[in-house]
Amino acid sequence: MIRGIRGATTVSSNEQTEIYEKTKNLLDAIVSTNNIEPEDVAHVLVSVTDDINQAFPARPIREKEGWTYVPVMCMKEIDVPNGLPYCIRLMLTVNTDQKQTDIVHIYQEEAVKLRPDLVEGKA
Repeated sequence: MIRGIRGATTVSSNEQTEIYEKTKNLLDAIVSTNNIEPEDVAHVLVSVTDDINQAFPARPIREKEGWTYVPVMCMKEIDVPNGLPYCIRLMLTVNTDQKQTDIVHIYQEEAVKLRPDLVEGKA
């Protein structure tokens, strides 16, 4: 079965080091919580809000051990009025035997506001 696993985080500023750090932390949480191996990942889509442009958040994903050949693509999130600023979102498409209801989507920092119904421990 192929499942989508989502996650989101925020940064406090448009700064390369923090963009890389928060992206890596988010991916690590998604991977460890859902027991994901790189070989099971079809691709990763990364979106950022308009206020993030100092780094490609795909870089720390590609640099993660075992992830060199996982296709990763960055794109802009749609600019919705009053949307959450400085937000990085991940969508992993993964081969897994887990049921849809057993997938744990990860929301960190201010991004917990996006899906309070999916914040770990509430689903």
